[in-house]
Amino acid sequence: MKKIILATGNLGKVRELNAMLEGYYSVVSQNDMQVNEIPETGTTFIENALIKARNASSQSKLPALADDSGLEVDALNGEPGIYSARYAGEHSKDDENIAKLILNMDQYDNRTARFCCAMVFVQNADDPNPIIIEKYWKGEILRETIGSNGFGYDPIFYLPELGCTSAQLKPEKKNQLSHRGQALSELLNYLLSSN
Repeated sequence: MKKIILATGNLGKVRELNAMLEGYYSVVSQNDMQVNEIPETGTTFIENALIKARNASSQSKLPALADDSGLEVDALNGEPGIYSARYAGEHSKDDENIAKLILNMDQYDNRTARFCCAMVFVQNADDPNPIIIEKYWKGEILRETIGSNGFGYDPIFYLPELGCTSAQLKPEKKNQLSHRGQALSELLNYLLSSN
């Protein structure tokens, strides 16, 4: 089984991606390989995912998979966007980011939002043809948290067609529907067909 490195230190993402890749690839996280993170200096999800993938591949000498994802809220002109993980400050926790978003959304009736995931796969650090996929998951922002599954903004990301938040979904269901699940599914199809 081919070994690839996941270019993330986010344990929630590691768990989700590992579950989705099981049986196809032997996955190691960059933490297991002592990969030093570098600043995400990109201005888009795709740029940041590429930076992470090339860095992890360069240090581990393995093919690398990276994603950069976040929440874009229409009423806030796309905020928190690429700053989703550090919306309330550089080392902010999920509940602090959620609290800031709820506060910033207080005056708005338009609650529409979407999760965005840019996923990148490189065979090596200098891969001239990285695989790049971008997917979205639409929903609405609640005024309070509901549910305890998932991570990040899942407890306030409401899915009208399902009548629940992302944090109320079972992990398997979330992995089918989510922005990350969609992107990984497409990437897997591509990788398996090109092998």
